Amino acid sequence: MYRTNTCGELRIENVGQEVTLAGWVQRTRKMGGMTFVDLRDRYGITQLVFDEATNADLCAEANRLGREYCIQAVGTVSERSSKNKNLPTGDVEITVKTLQVLSPSATPPFTIEDNTDGGDDIRMRYRYLDLRRNAVRKNLELRHRMTILIRNFLDSRNFIEVETPILIGSTPEGARDFVVPSRMNPGQFYALPQSPQTLKQLLMVSGFDRYFQIAKCFRDEDLRADRQPEFTQIDCEMSFVDQEDVIEIFEDMARHLFKEVRGVQLPEHLPQMTWHEAMRRYGSDKPDVRFGMEFVELMDVLQHTGTFSVFDNAAYIGGICVPGCASYTRKQLDQLTDFVKRPQVGAKGLVYVKYNEDGTVKSSIDKFYTPEVWAALKERMGGKDGDLVLILSGDNANKTRTQLCTLRLEMGDRLGLRDKDRFECLWIVDFPLFEWSDEEQRLMATHHPFTMPNPDDIPLLDTHPEQVRAKAYDFVCNGIEVGGGSLRIHDSQLQEKMFGILGFTPERAMAQFGFLINAFKYGAPPHAGLAFGLDRFVAIMAGLDSIRDCIAFPKNNSGRDVMLEAPSAIDQKQLDELLITVRTEELEKD
Repeated sequence: MYRTNTCGELRIENVGQEVTLAGWVQRTRKMGGMTFVDLRDRYGITQLVFDEATNADLCAEANRLGREYCIQAVGTVSERSSKNKNLPTGDVEITVKTLQVLSPSATPPFTIEDNTDGGDDIRMRYRYLDLRRNAVRKNLELRHRMTILIRNFLDSRNFIEVETPILIGSTPEGARDFVVPSRMNPGQFYALPQSPQTLKQLLMVSGFDRYFQIAKCFRDEDLRADRQPEFTQIDCEMSFVDQEDVIEIFEDMARHLFKEVRGVQLPEHLPQMTWHEAMRRYGSDKPDVRFGMEFVELMDVLQHTGTFSVFDNAAYIGGICVPGCASYTRKQLDQLTDFVKRPQVGAKGLVYVKYNEDGTVKSSIDKFYTPEVWAALKERMGGKDGDLVLILSGDNANKTRTQLCTLRLEMGDRLGLRDKDRFECLWIVDFPLFEWSDEEQRLMATHHPFTMPNPDDIPLLDTHPEQVRAKAYDFVCNGIEVGGGSLRIHDSQLQEKMFGILGFTPERAMAQFGFLINAFKYGAPPHAGLAFGLDRFVAIMAGLDSIRDCIAFPKNNSGRDVMLEAPSAIDQKQLDELLITVRTEELEKD
């Protein structure tokens, strides 16, 4: 054994014991004839002591240790004369008798400290060193703990964990697939799963009435803070259930996780909000309800006065009331105007109205409206003296609501209203079943082609499919979509109708999904499912801004692993075996 104890477990009651520790040198300090070494492993830090007066050679050896040397030390646990109350092991130290360097270390490219001097790029290139830092290690330990809690919870509810294949057929609906060429089937390709959707539905047909999987999924899409090309889902499916059954079980799971991990007690029943209500009130299908500033529509107050054409010609006018911010300076208001004009937001401008503490009103469009209009606006907004009203308008209602949502979240950040230690969760329900794609010039499935229409809306499939609601539900926490799911279509005829609306010919539907269509002919049960994003869930629990920090080896914003230098070119011999030709002229253009 290289060690008898870890660097995080020794306490005052261990004084006098001889122990062997192993780990990495965090730092060394020479003070007169004494040398102190902080030895670190994943469990903590223990101070080692070397005394020149009692063993000069050993002390000299300790003085030659560099940061991140991997060493073994044998010695006696002693009580520290100068105790460190910031360390669990701060009452003791090890008086070292023997020291062995297990592996020397080059000088690290950044300091292995909680507050490191390494930027994102250098830490990602040396991720194996970054993982030694407490902050990152704790995130992975939290991830481990959550997966254990999830597995135990689902096992207690009779769910069975089943692994589904990683190499499957391509399903072009939705995000782009990662494709994998097949050497044994020249010219043909596997795809990496965007989710185990059809496979878990087949498990329901097979009689596995409660399935789950901690599943790796892959999507070839542009990245954001909450997206990676490969990610992990808590993937679940159930038979003989309706929407409320699914919501009840996974609400229970969320309550269990929040209580066990953060000591937070969620309400007994989480609120539910329809998609249309969420868009109207917050401009988002994942609203952050930790703070107010709900949207107020202002068409009847500010439009058709004949004085301000921007509003008179708008399809939508909406505003938010920012409490206590009438004191904002012109510079601050100009910064907000520049913010909404950024390409990422896309608004043409911003109108502000300041209701000052002295009762006066100041607006960027003062000359266009009377005092009576400002008074009516104040009443409509529920404002009071000292408040600031911010207004956006546009020729597309949903687009303008999205812009106003971005502005609302920005104000929430600036005012410190998005507290990471406060958790507000809800369900968004009644999504549209279809959404229009300008790129494809056709209706697309909002979630996927297997989502059940609301039974009340099924007659609309033949006349107004764009009005059909889905039996779908998303779990939202602090403005982040953590998970979502739906009831599934289990009737072959209804599934065929769905494919027809989505523009599939019967031949194409059978070619892509024939295995599922055929399975439904053999007594498919009513079923439904849900998938939580494990990465996002862990990030919320850890208070992280990016899911990268809770993934052991993440990709950067370009989808690259800078440590492994992936993706990369492959050997010509491999290309030849796969009958693949790389168009080098296209690469040269890039």
